[in-house]
Amino acid sequence: MAKGKYYITTPIYYPSDRLHIGHAYTTVFCDAIARWRRMAGEEVLFLTGSDDHGQKVQRAAQSKGMTPKEYVDHIVPTFKELWRRLDVSYDDFIRTTEPRHIRVVQEIFQRLYDQGDIYKGSYDGWYCTPCETFWLESRLGEEKVCPDCGRPVEWVEEESYFFRMSKYADALLAHIEANPDFIQPESRRNEVISFIQSGLEDLSVSRTTFDWGVPVPFDPKHVTYVWIDALSNYVTAAGYLQDEAKFNKWWPADCHVVGKDILRFHAIIWPAILLAAGLPLPKQVYAHGWLLTDTGKMSKSKGNVVDPIRLIDYFGPDAIRYFLLREVSFGQDARYSTEALVERINADLANDLGNAFHRSFSMLKKFCGGVIPEPADPEELDTALQALAEETFRAVDGAVRSLHVNTALAELWKLVRAVNKYIDEARPWALAKEGDSRRLGTVMYHVFEALRIIAVLVTPFMPRTGQAFWQQLGQSGRVEDQGLAASAWGGSRPGTAVQGGEPLFPRLDVDQVLEELLGEAAEKDQGAAGGAQDGGAPGTRGGATGPSGVNVTGGTEGLITIDEFAKVQLKVAKVLEAEKVKGADKLLKLRIDLGSETRQIVAGIAQHYSPEELVGRSIVVVANLQPAKLRGEVSEGMLLAASDESGRLALLTVDREIAPGSAIR
Repeated sequence: MAKGKYYITTPIYYPSDRLHIGHAYTTVFCDAIARWRRMAGEEVLFLTGSDDHGQKVQRAAQSKGMTPKEYVDHIVPTFKELWRRLDVSYDDFIRTTEPRHIRVVQEIFQRLYDQGDIYKGSYDGWYCTPCETFWLESRLGEEKVCPDCGRPVEWVEEESYFFRMSKYADALLAHIEANPDFIQPESRRNEVISFIQSGLEDLSVSRTTFDWGVPVPFDPKHVTYVWIDALSNYVTAAGYLQDEAKFNKWWPADCHVVGKDILRFHAIIWPAILLAAGLPLPKQVYAHGWLLTDTGKMSKSKGNVVDPIRLIDYFGPDAIRYFLLREVSFGQDARYSTEALVERINADLANDLGNAFHRSFSMLKKFCGGVIPEPADPEELDTALQALAEETFRAVDGAVRSLHVNTALAELWKLVRAVNKYIDEARPWALAKEGDSRRLGTVMYHVFEALRIIAVLVTPFMPRTGQAFWQQLGQSGRVEDQGLAASAWGGSRPGTAVQGGEPLFPRLDVDQVLEELLGEAAEKDQGAAGGAQDGGAPGTRGGATGPSGVNVTGGTEGLITIDEFAKVQLKVAKVLEAEKVKGADKLLKLRIDLGSETRQIVAGIAQHYSPEELVGRSIVVVANLQPAKLRGEVSEGMLLAASDESGRLALLTVDREIAPGSAIR
């Protein structure tokens, strides 16, 4: 079993709002790798944190009447709570406002300035504050909006200090070409090489237009900009300038895990800073793909994010962890929908994993008194299962170490399915009926030994599930403490009493899930919804619910342009018919008149309005939503409503008669 040390990092997340399911993927991905390596006997440093500084934070704080420090101190605990709920086992949570980090930032800035790698100049250009990005005018169009987030850009002219990044282009390119694994996957490596070959420019590394940042040590009217401030967190946490022995132990980092949208920061800017500072480069930068919704890349600025807390509350942390780790292929984008999540739970967790354990518990209790029997000499069918179990460890270990976590789970599930197939072929029920106790004992031993190994190997990915199965199998202690060595064949002791238990992953009805999630959104957050895609302004209770019934929230500032608002078609509609949706306590089906056409919408308001109350009323609807299906009924729009803290609901309507189909302007 491999020993050693391993330093893995997530990006430090920006506290402009609560985190979404895309951030959860990055962090759970790193957590699974960290847990696996710890169970392999390695010493691990797993770092995450928050990037507390910046103009966006300062503006958000001002809009709420708070100081920037008060604002981030309010947001950052929600990060830690999410990681606690997802069982993320980080070793260090760093904040850029910590004294240990401020010292490192100022020392690096001073060193680069003293050696001539930082100089004073000025810059101007079109700047997007939320994205912290300058744009060429040709990319902005007549509206002068950011190509990434769609928000207005600003013309900025400012004195600044610059880092001579261009000076290190050749050295950086040579390093990338000499170390093929430095940037993964290969497609991202090629993108970075092309970008460097096109020519690197010097980089602005200070600001004077805001003061929420680390002061430049020799010029306090400047604050250090994000590049040197945020990126150097990785060496701060490793002990740089504080604990030489610790730093020598942990640096360079083994792997920076980042989203592909911030790869250039980590594969070009950060290595160039390290080269200038005379520090070793990280061993690897891995850029994963995006988690997409029906409206594209998930981002707070676009308002299409999925709230992981709602999902954890409903499905539990391990189902979410499994879905994220299994669904996203190495370096590729993946699509999130609640339907896909339920399908994974039903197929992989209920049918495959849950069925293998639960049916085995039932048979052991019925045929062997709930005690693992003594095996006799194995037959070919038995040795094949043992060989697969031993090969599974090697396959999963190799996949995790190459960052192919979804492949690791696919390999593990080959063993899960093989157990079910083995049971079907060995037919222990028939052996019991025939009275062949010798063969029955061998079969049941092999079943439970394979299940014990599965419990060990699944633990880094699904910690609660692995521990629950471990206990149900009659094993003592914490499975993580046993390490991966416990996955060696032969660890089950004949005579062990197996406790068993209820299925951990019962099958779910997707229509019921959508109804219940939609109903929660309507009652707790939204008012009413029937298939919306974009979130409302944060801080309000009149947002929308996505087509999969998952709460969708926007960014903290909650500002949209008039052009963005104009995309939403609000119209007056008259309710022609209303009835309850069969089998759904919270849903009503309405037929509405929109003037030029009639439509059907489904809304989670049945506990607030009877069908009779609605017929003949004029309501306000969003008319240009993509249709969604709820409990088998198609919803072709969304009615609007407000709700208060007590959960009471009030429909939005008009104060006088007006023709159906009239536009709300």
